[in-house]
Amino acid sequence: MSIGIKFVTMIALMGTLSVQAKTFVNCSEASPASFNPQVVTDAPSYNASAITLYSKLLRFELGTTKMIPGLAESYTISKDEKVYTFTLRKGVKFHTTSYFTPTRDFNAEDVVFSINRQRVKDHPFHGVSGGIYTQYENNIKDNIKDVVALDPYKVQITLNEVQAPFLAYMAGNYMSILSAEYGDKLAKENRKQDMDQFPIGTGPFAFVSYVKDGLIRYVAHPQYWDAKSYKGKKENKIDKLIFAITPDQTVRYQKLKAKECQFVTLPSIVDLDDMRANKEVLVMSQEGLNVGYLAMNVTKKPFDNVLVRQAVNHALNRKLYIDAIYHGTGVVASNPVPPALWSYDKNLKDYDYSIEKAKALLKKAGYENGFETEMITLPVTRPYNPDGKKMGELMQADLAKVGIKVKLVTFDWPTFLKTSRSGTQQMIQFGWTGNNDPDTFLNDLLSCASVESGNNTARWCDKDFNDLVVQARRVTNQKIRADLYKKAQRIFKEQAPWVTIAHAKVFRVMDKKVKNFKIDPFGYDYFDQVELE
Repeated sequence: MSIGIKFVTMIALMGTLSVQAKTFVNCSEASPASFNPQVVTDAPSYNASAITLYSKLLRFELGTTKMIPGLAESYTISKDEKVYTFTLRKGVKFHTTSYFTPTRDFNAEDVVFSINRQRVKDHPFHGVSGGIYTQYENNIKDNIKDVVALDPYKVQITLNEVQAPFLAYMAGNYMSILSAEYGDKLAKENRKQDMDQFPIGTGPFAFVSYVKDGLIRYVAHPQYWDAKSYKGKKENKIDKLIFAITPDQTVRYQKLKAKECQFVTLPSIVDLDDMRANKEVLVMSQEGLNVGYLAMNVTKKPFDNVLVRQAVNHALNRKLYIDAIYHGTGVVASNPVPPALWSYDKNLKDYDYSIEKAKALLKKAGYENGFETEMITLPVTRPYNPDGKKMGELMQADLAKVGIKVKLVTFDWPTFLKTSRSGTQQMIQFGWTGNNDPDTFLNDLLSCASVESGNNTARWCDKDFNDLVVQARRVTNQKIRADLYKKAQRIFKEQAPWVTIAHAKVFRVMDKKVKNFKIDPFGYDYFDQVELE
């Protein structure tokens, strides 16, 4: 079936579009790596899937870090803090599309299916899309003892040991709920791969079609379970949603001015003054829970030598990058945890910019004449790094001053993500946006488990650091956890698997006719509440 036929069929099936249908176009920055949020970790993929198509048991109140109910109306925790029982919302409808018509509402079977796909290796869908569930493996792997449907609207999850950030994990995008009924249909038809290419969820929009590197089309879900909370309305304020994939940030803004889109993800920092002066454009910003960094692969020579890694930290003029690339919208990062997050160690001693110290460390490490290496630069705009190419050129020039000759390479976004997890990289620019728990930075990116799952781009596994991070997950007292995380941060800084570059503000730009958009501290874009004037 062609994309055009699917689109027309979809409109007929949904029966919600009128001649005056409201279409909202988002000029997004990159193609999604998948439409299944279980198998990705990047914001473009999450925006195109978890945020738009799916729902989770728990979620964060839009615009805040406060956790609120989602598909689970409530939950209870056992006295030993190992058993979580979730009471599910009734009457939640899955999407009806040209390729699937559900015969039942969301229930406990879907929760068990969605979690077990990630945790049970002989699950019929575990191996689909490569069988790599990075976030699940980082966070809950080996700790979920059992997932049981007590009745159609009650699910019990039993842990092997106490895990303080467990509820935050349940609000993670990788915990989006898939349709078990759709899975059964695809398995019978030997089309399991369609689960991740033609998605079915319970979210505010339903999938219509995707042209790679071009357009993603969605239609409003007329029976979206949370629509009633929006000023009493029973339907979305937008009838059709389009992601116009536009990697160049300047072109995104030009499209906005030409009325080709109403919204721009990650605008060019250089254009902000012009945007603010434009009476037809609204600029929004918020401090982001993010960190941008340069990872050095400690399994590759010479980065297996801590002295070399410390030398690279001294060699990079990060203050210059903040001025030249972030234009004052970021701050130099001394820490893998953003300043707004509890457990941030404000007393952590940072590396100063010093060519002399860098050369001395290289000499001590046996690299007095420097060495040759390769750096992979970010190919798309991210809040933690607005311009990977330019930053790479500045880093290349800085490292040349201490004798390190750097070859810059890059890839398209899906290939970049795949390469970052492969372990073949030498140095790579990257970054992260976590949630309201430090574990989503220190464990997700730097633990030994995250080496195996692929999120640890430095491939750094330090026993002392890892023991502290694991211990911090097993206690619920926040002060004790914060002390453990601060000790872990000091080990990280001394061992220097990264150069921490910046913590940056999150920016969104839109047509002034867009109403009721709220900027998200986690860096995602929610359009279900948006209205067009």
